[in-house]
Amino acid sequence: MGQDQVTQINHRYNPEAIAKTYRYRPWLAFRRAFTIVWLFAGFVLSLKWDEWRQKPEENKFKRAAQLRILLTRLGPTFIKVGQALSTRPDLVRKDFLDELVKLQDQLPPFDNAIAYRIIEDELGSRVTDIFSQISPNPVAAASLGQVYQARLKSGEEVAVKVQRPNLRPVLSLDLYLMRWATSWLAPWLPLNLGHDLTLIVDEFGTKLFEEIDYLNEGRNAEKFAFNFRNDPRIKVPGIYWRYTSVHVLTLEWINGFKLTDTEKIQAAGLDTNALIEIGVTAGLRQLLEFGFFHADPHPGNLFAMPDGRMAYIDFGMMDQLNEDTKETLVDAIVHLINKEYKELAEDYVKLGFLTPETDICPIIPALETLLGNAIGESVGNFNFKTITDSFSELMYQYPFRVPAKFALIIRSLVTQEGIALSLNPNFKIIEVAYPYVARRLLTGESPELRRRLLNVLFKNGKFQWQRLEDLIAIARVDRNFDILPTARLGLQYLLSDEGKFLRRQLILALTEDDTLHTEEVQRLWNLVKDELKPTRLFDAAIGALNEFSRERTAAIVRTAK
Repeated sequence: MGQDQVTQINHRYNPEAIAKTYRYRPWLAFRRAFTIVWLFAGFVLSLKWDEWRQKPEENKFKRAAQLRILLTRLGPTFIKVGQALSTRPDLVRKDFLDELVKLQDQLPPFDNAIAYRIIEDELGSRVTDIFSQISPNPVAAASLGQVYQARLKSGEEVAVKVQRPNLRPVLSLDLYLMRWATSWLAPWLPLNLGHDLTLIVDEFGTKLFEEIDYLNEGRNAEKFAFNFRNDPRIKVPGIYWRYTSVHVLTLEWINGFKLTDTEKIQAAGLDTNALIEIGVTAGLRQLLEFGFFHADPHPGNLFAMPDGRMAYIDFGMMDQLNEDTKETLVDAIVHLINKEYKELAEDYVKLGFLTPETDICPIIPALETLLGNAIGESVGNFNFKTITDSFSELMYQYPFRVPAKFALIIRSLVTQEGIALSLNPNFKIIEVAYPYVARRLLTGESPELRRRLLNVLFKNGKFQWQRLEDLIAIARVDRNFDILPTARLGLQYLLSDEGKFLRRQLILALTEDDTLHTEEVQRLWNLVKDELKPTRLFDAAIGALNEFSRERTAAIVRTAK
């Protein structure tokens, strides 16, 4: 029985079905496991041999290349692991990192004749009937497929992505072995590290199986494009559905430069800091607004376009957050801003980093020590790498664990930060992230965001003038922030029934301790007066009052009915 017949598994990843398949055909698993162990044992012995001869530094580039070749020989599953490691400078030495980066799109292609046959079988027409021209060789080869540059008979320039043959059984067998290995390894690790290892493998497997369904990738691209339809800085290639199937994807050709190609980006006169801002803001919007995020944003999937836009490609590995998770993430940011570490620990419980039975009391001071300087004088030094390094230490001391879904989120955030650092070594993610979060809080129209803004502005029932000043000052760093619409929204909210509590609290804040707090109001006015010209302010006030009048009239009419 051939391996294609062995692994007749549903298009969705199903670890139980895969395990059942190989339980009755153990010789396939043993053969593959022997190959993996043999190759890695040879690599480890090479490292030890260098140490014994005291030549590790002399041979480091040779060993880095050896690791890349080893992962390439082991195939797509291990190439994917190598790609993930290539974005983690905190885990991998630079010499190894430089080689692993080549796994992103510098892999050996498979035979053109096989690729053309797949195109013809999938699309039901000869290649020459579909394309007026197609590149004689692939322009890029990745772990799961390769890409050709072509032109449709109708004249459009396109990228044609063709999947490597026989992928599903290869991935299934490797995932089965990984899952088996982690189940044996977990009991030997600290509980918090070993707890979710198999779940992380399952999450990885689910995403890999989604990634080899090009119809799913096309739908993901269109959903992503819809989310960013009002952002002129983001480009998503269009999908040509007539020439797309499970194993062939035809999409708009993108002319641009990989984000790590700093020389070409600078030669094109592009602003690297602007590109960083686009990437970080887009990443935050994916997590906090849409909940639908690109889980594989390595440099091979992100391009700077000559007109300054950023293009996303390759939407095979995406993930979706539910509303509760999105809201809890925003809550965690608010609690971090407020230095409310008890509430932050409770957020970690809600997000699954701590179990509900965990006693959070001893964890609270540890969080304060770890994160205390993140919002303060050292805010400019805050970055995800620092935090993930520190959390690695905490995981050994306290029962923290990384939920499978958050392994992808953390990878996505650290990867994007790594790309930004390659464009600007002095980049601090907080300098872009804070203004975005502040603007979201100040301009949010939903009840949930208004509630979170109130949580920031009040502490122990008292209005925090300094926090409002800080939020406005931080938000103004974001060029998209306009104080006037924010002021209008605030006025409408104050005049509404929902704003009764805030009106009362503001009056109390203004007259607290039997003192009229004009100094705080003056500081706020000095902060925004240059943007609030009298004519603009008058127009905005009239608009807010008109809106308020319409709402009040509608409420009266509803009451009368």
